[in-house]
Amino acid sequence: MTSAHPHDAQIRALYAAFLDGWNRRSGAAVASGFADDGDMVGYDGTTVSGRLSIASDLRRVFGSHPTATYVGLVRSVRTIGEGVALLHAHSGMIPPGEDDIDPGLHAIHTVVAVLEDGRWKISLFQATPAAWLGRRDARDALTAELRGLLAVRQ
Repeated sequence: MTSAHPHDAQIRALYAAFLDGWNRRSGAAVASGFADDGDMVGYDGTTVSGRLSIASDLRRVFGSHPTATYVGLVRSVRTIGEGVALLHAHSGMIPPGEDDIDPGLHAIHTVVAVLEDGRWKISLFQATPAAWLGRRDARDALTAELRGLLAVRQ
């Protein structure tokens, strides 16, 4: 998909910063991209509300067990209202201690971004498991595409 959003690069950068913070296992870095009243719905359905609560919860998560590394691919950024944008991405996860994406852990990332005081912030981040039941070809194609991103970064 292509994007027609006038702030496409800034919103993509907001998502990239989210992934970077996650992959560095920094609750503060992840939360810094959220609006004060932002919400995060995790891959397992856990919901956390408020930037400070998100930072605290992720600090607990990162401190309690190893987490997967995300690889994300933005599919679209579009306007849904004045100062509000919607980003859709596909993501893969590299389990702790592994060096390859686990095709069983793909997800759809949805970000609702809002413009606050001249800066884009995450109002909602949601990770939805993407099993593609009965559509192994689609899952395999995404796995190959995400692995291609890894190869470019290495």
